[in-house]
Amino acid sequence: MIVPGLVPGDPCPPTNSALKDPDGLLAIGGDLSVNTLMRAYRSGIFPWFTRDQPILWWSPDPRLILFPKNFKISRSLQKTLRKNTYQVTTNQSFLSVIEKCGPKRHSDCESWITEEMIVAYTKLFELGIAKSVETWLNGELVGGLYGLSIGHVFFGESMFSIAPDASKVALATYIDILLNENVSMIDCQVYSAHLSSLGAENVDRQTFERMLSELIPSTKTAECGSV
Repeated sequence: MIVPGLVPGDPCPPTNSALKDPDGLLAIGGDLSVNTLMRAYRSGIFPWFTRDQPILWWSPDPRLILFPKNFKISRSLQKTLRKNTYQVTTNQSFLSVIEKCGPKRHSDCESWITEEMIVAYTKLFELGIAKSVETWLNGELVGGLYGLSIGHVFFGESMFSIAPDASKVALATYIDILLNENVSMIDCQVYSAHLSSLGAENVDRQTFERMLSELIPSTKTAECGSV
């Protein structure tokens, strides 16, 4: 099956046309403008590509999601939180977080956050759409995560940790914030044992897209074109 190639302004094909191998690959090309990314995420589509690839658009099936109310805190994480060793902030060092997340998305990918991606998501941060959570130890950034907040959904993009439980502390702290903001679902994109241990679960694409339509106002047909 041939994956459609896009130029800026082209719509993405229907998500049910995504490949099964590699799982969820939907289209190639297009652009990373603010409107492009917003339309894509609203439709359950996200970009992921390495430095030597064109823009690749994905809609995997199944989809890993986490309901904030179902977040699991292990005994070891509870102990870490009680020690209050780390300091957690939000939206204080977005650029540093996204840069440190780069090498960590998948084990078979050395680096996936290109300069183009950094510029695109920084624009979303400046608009208040992209968010970051930072974990600090003695003034050093040792963990964190970032993603997009759209409607009642948080689209988690990536996290990093260079100290024990640092990314988990960031997530645990942010879960409380998301609950207070009436966020009902976190999109974790693809399965990982780490996120599954924290309460994330797989749902099929149709169920995921139905939930998006209920949790994000005015969800429209998928488009990957700039406006």
